[in-house]
Amino acid sequence: MSLPEDDELIQLFDKVGFEDKKSREIAKNKKVARLLQKILSQSDASGYDDKKLALLHQLAVTENKQGSEIAHIGYLINGINKGEIKTNLQITEGAKYLQAHDKPTIEEFNDATGVGVELSENDVRREIDSYLTSIKGDVETKRYSILSKVMADVKAQPSLKWAPPNLFKPILDELFLARIGPKDERDLIKKKKEKKPTADPSSSISSSSKKSKTEEPEERSMFSEGFLGDLHKPGEEPQKYPELLQAHRDFIQGRVYTRFPPEPNGFLHIGHSKAIMVNFGYAQFNEGKCYLRFDDTNPEAEEEKYFNSIKEMVSWLGYKPWKVTYSSDYFDELYALAVELIKADKAYICHCTADEVKLSRGQREDGTLGGERFACKHRAQPVEHNLQEFEKMKNGKYAVGEATLRMKQDLNNPSPQMWDLVAYRVLNKPHHRTGDRWKIYPTYDFTHCLVDSLENITHSLCTTEFFLSRESYEWLCDALHVYRPAQREYGRLNLTGTIMSKRKIAKLVNEGYVRGWDDPRLYTLEGIKRRGVPPGAILSFINTLGVTTSTTNIQTARFESAVRTYLDQTTPRLFLILNPVEVHIDNLGDGDEFWVEIPYKPGTDVNNLGQRKIKFTNKIYIDRADVRDVAADKEFYRLAPGQPVGLMKVPFNISFKSMEHVDGKTIVHVNYDNDAGVPLKKPKTYIQWVPVNDCIHVKEVRIYNQLFKSENPAAHPDGYLKDINDASEEVLHNAVIESNFHEIVKKSPMNLEIPGSQFNIKESEGNNTIRFQALREGYFCVDKDSGKSDKEVILNRIVTLKEDANK
Repeated sequence: MSLPEDDELIQLFDKVGFEDKKSREIAKNKKVARLLQKILSQSDASGYDDKKLALLHQLAVTENKQGSEIAHIGYLINGINKGEIKTNLQITEGAKYLQAHDKPTIEEFNDATGVGVELSENDVRREIDSYLTSIKGDVETKRYSILSKVMADVKAQPSLKWAPPNLFKPILDELFLARIGPKDERDLIKKKKEKKPTADPSSSISSSSKKSKTEEPEERSMFSEGFLGDLHKPGEEPQKYPELLQAHRDFIQGRVYTRFPPEPNGFLHIGHSKAIMVNFGYAQFNEGKCYLRFDDTNPEAEEEKYFNSIKEMVSWLGYKPWKVTYSSDYFDELYALAVELIKADKAYICHCTADEVKLSRGQREDGTLGGERFACKHRAQPVEHNLQEFEKMKNGKYAVGEATLRMKQDLNNPSPQMWDLVAYRVLNKPHHRTGDRWKIYPTYDFTHCLVDSLENITHSLCTTEFFLSRESYEWLCDALHVYRPAQREYGRLNLTGTIMSKRKIAKLVNEGYVRGWDDPRLYTLEGIKRRGVPPGAILSFINTLGVTTSTTNIQTARFESAVRTYLDQTTPRLFLILNPVEVHIDNLGDGDEFWVEIPYKPGTDVNNLGQRKIKFTNKIYIDRADVRDVAADKEFYRLAPGQPVGLMKVPFNISFKSMEHVDGKTIVHVNYDNDAGVPLKKPKTYIQWVPVNDCIHVKEVRIYNQLFKSENPAAHPDGYLKDINDASEEVLHNAVIESNFHEIVKKSPMNLEIPGSQFNIKESEGNNTIRFQALREGYFCVDKDSGKSDKEVILNRIVTLKEDANK
């Protein structure tokens, strides 16, 4: 929630193109926000895209870190606006240069910041490959254990100083794979851990992902490295009053206690999957416990469907809460603590209007910021008066907005989170769990830290947007002399090319742009699940990103690539023809048929899927794209006059004879080249096929593409709705699939495992678990709208087989 004095800055940031949530996040850091405001005022650009906005924000952050103004900052601002300054490194190097030169020149500045130096992906690949060749011995012997070090060394190469940072990891991964192959047992790390008390099972993640009490090899894990690996041990939380620790230690018994505390006022999105994994996963990794705690302090916005969906999504991602709790469970305790705060003269009843509060917080009457802050006129009221007024609030004597309980913090503190935040407000609204009992409800700033304390949370893990809240979090616990949990902040996960705002998604849903909150084109967890993305793919993806204090902005194409890799190892193969044309094999009779065997998973089949059988007959379907009635050119390898083609696992080729069009139907006539006098000629390619009389005619195949055209839909000058991709959903009605599809349905959820993976999730039944790879077409699952009969099958494409080059 933004503070009153931040409104003007938020409006400014919104206006230039920041998303509303980002604007509010920036405004919380007063110094950086003011610097960004000044930078924008010096910029003469007529418009900004998301990349330029991010760079201008980074420039403000850099200037704030220096603690002094960057001399000649216009060089950097102009460079960003002209598209010459493209990376954070260029900003850092530019700032160093400008601070060191009283009389900078544009030539020297451009040289110092790498302006004009353009390295293509091939250039970067060539340089990295050359470096790997120079350390070939280490790569072959130490393998993936030195990947992190090599990454650091590569980034330090002078020739790669100005290379796009996002190229290093994918290229290194690709070159390591090409040189030494995929990870195997040689790359597993043995971790010695102290023996801990036995934990109750708390997850549907397979046992191979849980930590053994004995020494055993494990994959690299985000829980043991970086931000999470550096966290304190449970029971060592810093305290103003150390004597409070003993009761806490007696409760936790050396275990980690975390919580995932969503507000039940909307559906979760992909960013929440990281929060779920961080909190549940960190506890599980350390054999601890994690609460699912609903922050249900605002009954105006909460609905049962959100509670149910959140529970389902946590379970779908493979986690089981130790306990499901609600902030409302603690309303009595919270009220009692509020009374204690008043008795300690650290809270008071405020009757100011919203405008009066803004004025006291430094917002001038003309709406500008920077005025003098002063104490509320009610701040010095006697304790007894405040107790009586708080009782009146509780008993419904005041209407909404007429009274609030504010904490008496530190008005001289530079942090807005210490300017007498509201602890309780009047909200005469029935609560879904407590009914009409309460007329007042605690705020997040009052509730969160105290419920963390009551639940003995050892690691209160949240995203960096709450960094400023840490001071008020700790102040309140100390003011009430209760155990103080340790709040620690990590960078959130954002996907580009989509939107996460509940308000904006609601507009898409309500105005019919998408099928609902679970539309597969949305990156809500409900939508991702319906699309068919396996939960293990999401967790594996987040694990590869790791956890740091920096916000992680990832292109959707990279997420899809991770899903594709996961599906490649965990799905059977089937023939699915999206645009079929009927083929008659003229030299075979109706009785000339035989069965062919095809593996469900070619190559290494670690899950022992075995073989499937398809009946070859004289009438089959092939894809329209696989045949033409004119001679083939050099780039067309499939069926054409004079160019035979092979059918997968069928002994002989078929050769083109003719194509006829009868009553709008196309029939291709071919010859089966099994004549004794005709030598078998290896075709240029083999194509998939499906027998006409032994297949399923699919009601719908829904082909999903990106919902938006750009990487930052919110930056569109006419609004994000104008950025919608009209081709984001294509529905096909003529597809056919081989009848072995019935076997996949019968065996689903197949829960195929990736050997050695930490994230082999055991899914329960659901159409989204019926997944397969269709040759050449992509990965598919059954949509929830699908019926039980063959005539009612509806399929969703999860991802393509290969990444679209245009992405």
